[in-house]
Amino acid sequence: MFEVIAIIAVVPAIAIAIVLILAATKPDTFAVRRAITVKAPPEKIFPLINDFHQWGSWSPYEHKDPAMKRTFSDVGSGKGAVYAWEGNKNVGSGRMEILDAPAPSKIAIKLDFFTPFEGHNTAEFTMLPQGDATLLTWLMHGPAPLMSKVMQVFINMDNMVGKDFEIGLANLKRLAEK
Repeated sequence: MFEVIAIIAVVPAIAIAIVLILAATKPDTFAVRRAITVKAPPEKIFPLINDFHQWGSWSPYEHKDPAMKRTFSDVGSGKGAVYAWEGNKNVGSGRMEILDAPAPSKIAIKLDFFTPFEGHNTAEFTMLPQGDATLLTWLMHGPAPLMSKVMQVFINMDNMVGKDFEIGLANLKRLAEK
């Protein structure tokens, strides 16, 4: 009987140890990047991202919870603009603030997640002219604390978040090319 109890106690302990060891091998930072070519000048794309009120027309996260509560700062767009949200388990809650927005080439955003997991990252959109088109890149990067590393043992963050970025970029392309 003691042997059975010992096995029941040891097996989960070994599984937890293996997960923690695998998590420890993950990098201390993460980055998810996607890009798309848009047949429009940066000046047409920039305002769609620089004004948080426009995100409802293209961001894939805006449609994951139709009842999501949104608040916007008095600053409508550009540096200092703030957008906060609170929603269901699909979107959680968080806050974004535009840190820098040199028109029409780049927008840097401080991105804070509060629920379901806390995270403090940076999102960057860059618009690089290429003839009659623009290379639009969406990058999110930040630290990978222990909980993030444990999740990465089971979930490929690049694939999961990257799919949403691809949808958002395709939506921006559709809007800018009208």
